[in-house]
Amino acid sequence: MYSMTGYGRGEYKVGGVEITVEIKTVNNRYLDASIKCPRIFAAFEDEMRGIIREKLTRGHADAYVSLSDKREREKTLCLDESAAKAYFAATRKIKAAFPEAADDVSVTNILRYPEVLKTEEGAAADEELVSALKTALGAALEKLNSMRETEGKKLENDMLSRMDAIEKLVNSVEKRAPLVAENYRQKLEAKMKKLLEGVEIDEGRLLTEVAVFADKSNIDEELTRLRSHISQFREICKEKLVGRKLDFLVQEFNRETNTICSKSNDLEVTRLGLALKNEIEKIREQVQNVE
Repeated sequence: MYSMTGYGRGEYKVGGVEITVEIKTVNNRYLDASIKCPRIFAAFEDEMRGIIREKLTRGHADAYVSLSDKREREKTLCLDESAAKAYFAATRKIKAAFPEAADDVSVTNILRYPEVLKTEEGAAADEELVSALKTALGAALEKLNSMRETEGKKLENDMLSRMDAIEKLVNSVEKRAPLVAENYRQKLEAKMKKLLEGVEIDEGRLLTEVAVFADKSNIDEELTRLRSHISQFREICKEKLVGRKLDFLVQEFNRETNTICSKSNDLEVTRLGLALKNEIEKIREQVQNVE
């Protein structure tokens, strides 16, 4: 079981190339990856997302890439002629506006202006940089998943402990359920005696009313399904990717519990049902953190 929340950092430092990849993940219903990297890696963003998808199935992931390339390589100087012309034209206007000012504009000065002369080391990353990026990304994902697995184990232990609490509550409801019809019979008989003031009660009619009530308030099926859900929950927790399965199963827990509460005409069963809903809601909140 993996938590959807985690952090991983991977580094590559060889031969003047230093690349650091950091990945942070948080809860999200679907997988969504956001990548921030130097422009030199722009062409490889889709490939990076593909590598991330191989390791993650749900959650929002933010990946940050930093690069320091100190290798000795041939550099190409690129002149932005339009920028140079614009700067030169601006100097002419300033000279016209202030004729007394000394005109010290030279080719050397223009070359120093921003964006006039640029250094290009290639439009895209070479094979060495791409390989280094993949290595750092792989290391970051490995550490991320190690942390997510550790957090996932904590979530699993918490949810299983709450499932034990749910099972105890179901046992209590099961013990109480047979008494509900008998309590109803006693209350109905006492009420009829009070209303009829000594007139003999039709026992057959009384038993019929109790039988109808018992049928309407019967929760045997709901209890059986809850026990099945408890068993399924524990089995699913043994798997790696469980988020969607548990999310659906928690909805089924809620459905059966709501039915028990709606059928109940007993304060104790209602109280137990509300306690069940409380534990189920706590599990639902934890399931939202699970991949």
